[in-house]
Amino acid sequence: MIYPDAIHTVEMHTGGEPLRIVTGGWPRVKGATILDKRRHSGEHLDHLRRFIIHEPRGHEGMYAAVFVEPDLPEADLAVLFLHNEGYSTMCGHAVIALGRYAVDHGLVEARAPATEVRMQLPCGLVTATVEVRETGGRMESGAVSFVSVPAFAEALDLDVTVPGHGGSVRLDIAYGGAYYAILPADRLGVDLLDTPLPVLVELAAGISDLVGRTVPLHHPDDPDLSFLYGTILTDGRSGLDGPSRNLCVFAGRQVDRCPTGSGVTARVALAAARGEATITDRFLFQSVTGSDFTAGLDSADHTTTPAEFRVRVSGRAAYCGTARFTLEPGDTLGRGFTL
Repeated sequence: MIYPDAIHTVEMHTGGEPLRIVTGGWPRVKGATILDKRRHSGEHLDHLRRFIIHEPRGHEGMYAAVFVEPDLPEADLAVLFLHNEGYSTMCGHAVIALGRYAVDHGLVEARAPATEVRMQLPCGLVTATVEVRETGGRMESGAVSFVSVPAFAEALDLDVTVPGHGGSVRLDIAYGGAYYAILPADRLGVDLLDTPLPVLVELAAGISDLVGRTVPLHHPDDPDLSFLYGTILTDGRSGLDGPSRNLCVFAGRQVDRCPTGSGVTARVALAAARGEATITDRFLFQSVTGSDFTAGLDSADHTTTPAEFRVRVSGRAAYCGTARFTLEPGDTLGRGFTL
């Protein structure tokens, strides 16, 4: 395994969820398509994912983005997403942060009052719109929204038997760039505000393990997208008449600090599939940190099976700093570890 002399990053967060943007030192990722590059990273560069995601440089909740060469001519940039277990297909909080980064660092030409950034992600092409204000001859970026890839309800009111729960639990499965199992927390006899977080995490992870093993998923575009990414526990509210709190547990029991961009996309797609969302509706979703995303239908296509919905999600990202990560010879723990 070869480690670069140094890996350079810009550190950001969206609603409390970190994003470590790799800006230098990463080797070229090979592959004809972005999904090829995702596979290549897992097979040949995974030691570098562990190097920047795991301790001592990261933690179990760390998240990162690596730029790769786009294979779509209309894309301004392309990225792979890294987390504690591997490589996700979509990440809304990262898109929001990367929108600001692209504008601020000249990856696209900044134009007031809004600049579009077309990003190729493993799930497809996503367009972010960045608010831009000209102040004293300088362009300043602000809030960011993005329009999702086609989202849809995969399964409604699915009954699954949860070990240790004493019976079956009804849940939904939806795709918002990644697949999620979604259900109100009270169906598991818990509450998002009063139940200790470790208990919620174990319950959600158990649902993910169960559904991932027993419910086959078949994404219409590519089999590499056909896997359950996580479970979202909600407070049972819709988000139309006030904020709806949710907890997303994904990958290796990783807890999203923000409301989860692809997750709220899936939640809006579920509401639309049930006829409970119109183009004019606006939903408000809240995370375990209290941070908010707004979301709503951007378009709907009922000619497909299942019906497909594009969802616009809005939020804010902030810069935290920069870093230069190195590995001293002989430091085996410095290669990355988890507890």
